[in-house]
Amino acid sequence: MSAFGRRNHLGAPAGRPQFGVARPMQGESTLARPADTDGAGQFPPIADIPLPGSESTPLAAPPIDMPSVHADAMQRLADRQAASGEAGNSRVEGFESSIHRIKEQVLPRLLERVDPEAAATLSKDELAEEFRPIIGEVLAELKLTLNRREQFALEKVLVDELLGLGPLEELLADPAISDIMVNGPDQTFVERKGKLELANIAFRDEEHLFQIAQRICNSVGRRVDQTTPLADARLKDGSRVNVIVPPLSLKGTAISIRKFSAKPITLDMMAGFGSMSPKMATALKIAGASRFNIVISGGTGSGKTTMLNALSKMIDPGERVLTIEDAAELRLQQPHWLPLETRPPNLEGQGEITIRDLVKNALRMRPDRIILGEIRGAECFDLLAAMNTGHDGSMATLHSNSPRECLARMENMVMMSDIKVPKEAISRQIADSVDLIVQVKRLRDGSRRVTNITEVIGMEGPVIVTQELFKFEYLDESADGKIIGEYRSMGLRPYTLDKAKQYGFDQALLEACL
Repeated sequence: MSAFGRRNHLGAPAGRPQFGVARPMQGESTLARPADTDGAGQFPPIADIPLPGSESTPLAAPPIDMPSVHADAMQRLADRQAASGEAGNSRVEGFESSIHRIKEQVLPRLLERVDPEAAATLSKDELAEEFRPIIGEVLAELKLTLNRREQFALEKVLVDELLGLGPLEELLADPAISDIMVNGPDQTFVERKGKLELANIAFRDEEHLFQIAQRICNSVGRRVDQTTPLADARLKDGSRVNVIVPPLSLKGTAISIRKFSAKPITLDMMAGFGSMSPKMATALKIAGASRFNIVISGGTGSGKTTMLNALSKMIDPGERVLTIEDAAELRLQQPHWLPLETRPPNLEGQGEITIRDLVKNALRMRPDRIILGEIRGAECFDLLAAMNTGHDGSMATLHSNSPRECLARMENMVMMSDIKVPKEAISRQIADSVDLIVQVKRLRDGSRRVTNITEVIGMEGPVIVTQELFKFEYLDESADGKIIGEYRSMGLRPYTLDKAKQYGFDQALLEACL
């Protein structure tokens, strides 16, 4: 192949030099020069020129065999289609299996000897101490002999069963796990470093799993049963839980848990992880401290709540902050922080308190900032009203795939309400209210990155005008599947510079963006 993608000597008369290897003129006449049939008299053929930066590696690599590449792709598709789905059972085997079998024999006899009300007042460590002699008696009755390791494992399983969440306790204690997805009693998946894998746990049966789901919901005053088969709840550490039970779930009770880091993540930590560049972190710090109105946009599991928690670290401790969520999961570090949570309707369908009701009420509570965990509908109008009525620095998250789509979704959500407002008026209010859109995305290698930081400038006719300050550009993919890219500053002067100037951060913001 030549440098221009044509095969050499195809259709060319014999003796004609290759296209692309023309020789420069020299002192003597070129007409008297004998024909150079291979075109390599003065310069080596292009295929022999070494690559830049390599010592002796010629470029004369064998040409890519397109049929073989195609065959390899087709083979991978065939392997994917033929992959068996039968390996999705997480029934435990070996040591864990034997401990669970012993637990099934010991637990009924243990409950006969224990007062449940007294046990509920003890901590896990105290309960384990109380259980130790009783477990020994039960094992002697059953004529079972356990070594020290087995006895400690049995104690932990029994305490988790009585006070905790049974098999889920082991997964909740693992800091590497970010998501837990229970699909019925026999199958549980977890997410580690952005990748899903099968967990080595199982529940006794559907009744056992349903009891644990009820325990989670009851602890936060929610209920789940056949009349209300959907529930949003949270664990003590703030992890978000969604439960769906039969008849809606056909494989049995399904529990989805989104775990949150015990250690609060800051913008500097996110920059260290590679989720953003140091300049982007500086710009976001200034945006949080200078009371910009910020909307965090992204898909499910892209890290919107984590970003909101990190941005909230920049709020002045003297400000009164109200957070409004369906299931409280934000963990703000400010001293003057009041979390509010919605309430579902009761069995008669009465008593529901929506996010919109809470936003309206929050305006009467003298907040400096209002933070919405997520906007999904008509409450978007009330949030815009709050941003326009002296509550600068308000923040929210919503689902969308790009900053432009984020603005369109906000328009649609306001139009979903019963408020009859022209579309142009809605667009103008969004343009006047929102200062910054932070787009976060979970890439296919499992990493979570800030892909865009976009300013909302104003209106030009019926269109909301924006300008991009930072952007993540995809470059390549490494051999192990990691995505390689770079964070680029667009070199534009920020439109929000005047707002940052009121807090003395104008020069720092300008340097970060240029």
